Amino acid sequence: MNEHFNDIFSTTRCLSQQQLLDYVQGKLTAEEQHEVEMHLSDCELCSDALEGLEAIKDKEKIPGWIRQMKWELLKKLRTRYRSRRKSENYIYLAVIILCILFLLLALFWAYHFSTVNRS
Repeated sequence: MNEHFNDIFSTTRCLSQQQLLDYVQGKLTAEEQHEVEMHLSDCELCSDALEGLEAIKDKEKIPGWIRQMKWELLKKLRTRYRSRRKSENYIYLAVIILCILFLLLALFWAYHFSTVNRS
């Protein structure tokens, strides 16, 4: 994936999504569960994420929903990024056209004044 669309949990020392999902679904060992709980006591971001995950009733469907939300978010971000790049291309094109017009106008005036001065 493009670096513009990184997962916020991947760049911090927070728990991974999989750790949070395993914790919510009760798939962790006692030691892993203790480590997650220690982190949750210190990290407001992960605590809020866990609170949101715990509010969902069908916990086995969470990974599919997360993939679907990520995919939809990435599509929207890519669309915005592409439209921004497209508008930047139009700006570059307009500047190039203006430069060409300016050069043509300068050549016209130079030719015009050189022929007027000869007459």
